[in-house]
Amino acid sequence: MEALRLLLSPATGVGGEACASGKGAGLLLLGEPGSGKTALLFAAALVAAGEGRGPVLFVARRALQSLPPGWKAGAARDPLRLQKIHFLYPPSLRELLQLLSSIHETAAQPPSLLLLDGIEEYLAETSGAQACAHLAALLVDTATYFSGCSGSGCGLLVTMRGPAEAEPDAAALQLAVLQRYLPTCLWLEPEPPDLGETRSQDSEQCFRARLSSGPGFPKQEWCLSFGHNGEMAISQVTHQAQKVEPSSPS
Repeated sequence: MEALRLLLSPATGVGGEACASGKGAGLLLLGEPGSGKTALLFAAALVAAGEGRGPVLFVARRALQSLPPGWKAGAARDPLRLQKIHFLYPPSLRELLQLLSSIHETAAQPPSLLLLDGIEEYLAETSGAQACAHLAALLVDTATYFSGCSGSGCGLLVTMRGPAEAEPDAAALQLAVLQRYLPTCLWLEPEPPDLGETRSQDSEQCFRARLSSGPGFPKQEWCLSFGHNGEMAISQVTHQAQKVEPSSPS
């Protein structure tokens, strides 16, 4: 799990100094189903839960049917660390907005990290940009409020399925709105098959992570691999070693 801390540190540029310190707008994780979004979110939760600060709030529309690879790692077997991860499952957009609006009144301790897995499931209830902007602003405001309360910061990580070709208009509009509030995006995708063959046989799953922080930023890419024991390793990919150029976001 120490590898994730390095990936989210200022030295790598992912999320910038603000994301690493738990201050600022946070990070948007984008990718198709099976691209490693939830696995990376669990890894972030485990890292934050072991830092000795506030609890971690993990929000999703429904409970997971199976645990991602990061849950199997040694850090996840620490009961004290698991107790610091609080799972919340608001079943609708309305209840999610209510939760975010009132959580500052019910939280016993300011959280160190706020995670929302699958924001597109809530946004599927609306096609308008206004509700999307309301939710995004509320997420950022909530993290900012808790950062001010704790003094040590509250990070914000949100996952979203990338826009599909079958639904370009509504999904692309929602993504554009979200990027106004979460401008730093990390695109995740499964490791290309020809590159995956060169990885260690100890790796059960491999993913690619591409950073998008807007025009003028250098391209950065990493390989995230989960071993059979759930441990995660991260290595930066050089352009010379790439055999397949990842497709551009829709």
